[in-house]
Amino acid sequence: MIVPFTHINGVFIAGEWHRPGAGFQPVLNPATEHVIGEAPVAGPDEMEAALASARHAFDHSPWPWLSVAERIEAIKRFKAAIVNNETRIKQLLIAEAGATHMLLGSAQYNGALEAIDYAIELATHLKPEALPVECKPNPFDPDGPALLGSGTTWLEPYGVVAGITPYNYPFLLNINKAVPALLTGNTVILKPSPFTPYSALLLGELAIEAQLPAGVLNIVTGGPEVGSQLTQDPRVDLITFTGSEQVGTAILKQSANTLKKVHLELGGKSPLIVRADADLLKAAGTAAFNISLHAGQGCAMLTRHLVHESIRPAFVETVKAIVGQLKIGDPADPSVIVGPLIRASARTRTEQFVQQGLDAGARLVCGGRRPAHLERGFFYEPTLFDDVDNRSVLAQEEVFGPVGVVMGFESDEQAIALANDSRFGLAGAVMSADREAAWQIARRLRTGGVSINGGTGDFFVKAPFGGYKHSGVGRELGPGWLREYLLEKAVTYPIG
Repeated sequence: MIVPFTHINGVFIAGEWHRPGAGFQPVLNPATEHVIGEAPVAGPDEMEAALASARHAFDHSPWPWLSVAERIEAIKRFKAAIVNNETRIKQLLIAEAGATHMLLGSAQYNGALEAIDYAIELATHLKPEALPVECKPNPFDPDGPALLGSGTTWLEPYGVVAGITPYNYPFLLNINKAVPALLTGNTVILKPSPFTPYSALLLGELAIEAQLPAGVLNIVTGGPEVGSQLTQDPRVDLITFTGSEQVGTAILKQSANTLKKVHLELGGKSPLIVRADADLLKAAGTAAFNISLHAGQGCAMLTRHLVHESIRPAFVETVKAIVGQLKIGDPADPSVIVGPLIRASARTRTEQFVQQGLDAGARLVCGGRRPAHLERGFFYEPTLFDDVDNRSVLAQEEVFGPVGVVMGFESDEQAIALANDSRFGLAGAVMSADREAAWQIARRLRTGGVSINGGTGDFFVKAPFGGYKHSGVGRELGPGWLREYLLEKAVTYPIG
């Protein structure tokens, strides 16, 4: 079967398809290891053309100066094109990103639609803000009448936005970069992961269907070379990146000479605190879900399980039992819960972490191997370790694979100290029957988000998402989302 959108053989620049200068590279289905298509790979010339296109569209086209209502109508057409292609997009995400049907109903696809709707809602409230009226002495006539003055704060687009996205939730994150930037009047260059290029390139087809103006959205594939070309170029005004801590650090360095605004959503090693009075089954289910979902390929996964010593043995056995019931396999099967890792290199990295855990003396509870019944695909069993030292590599480094670690605590103070003893600070969770105690713990966790007793239970676009410390800079989603893409200009004037 031909996978939808894999016919695309060019990169999208100035509203047109351009043949790639660096040729083509195979894109694999991570569940079958079959090649689903030969994706275009851009070279320096195509990136230069995209930079020129986005810059020209911002500086010389009407797009930045359209009313917010006009840009909203354009994005509504864009969303309609997405909905019109729902089945094809989902088929691609299964084959290219290894997305399960359960995830398609949440963040992988439906979450993108929710994000568009929320961005549009936020855009309807964007307007100039009046400054207070103040009475000031006239410096040229101190004894004369005082001067009345006021002003207005205008919100204006940054300019050219570079959106750089990873492979784990490619469609959602491409939408999360492009839509708010476009709604606020910026122009966009989108650079996807080489593992999931079609999830970005398909937006070019949808942009044509939605009749977006040429040049406001450009999509360029490629590796680190074109990526550094993009991040260093002075024509780019803002970079928004989701990915690893290491690449985020490199982007900060590359962008420093041109003083761009940089928004980074990076890694995590997020704690789940389970107090003695927690609902054990719910807590264990949360833990099992977080190490299994999308094969652990999520920056906000709760993979450090801090459990009160009185219930730790029961917690560990319950997580093991739940994980053992989860079906692993090709996500084309709607009953599959645990899909593949993206590539063999990701599985090898996971295996190396597991071995380091064993070498450090941690106790392997379950998993720790490739599924025996799956001969092809980059699968790895959901894995749980107990008796883990919080200072060990396994407890401190982001695996980005289906691995969870359990550590015990005796007091809330100890749990908080363990949770915060990490260079990351993206997410966290507290499970407890004592809501006040859970609230107090949540307030003291140094993370960008904390859920109490399961939170909202699903992807929540109205909550800001981002991290403390090495987990990033800035926020996506939430009430201030669109402000990330806007500059403030104060215009002051006398009124009497």
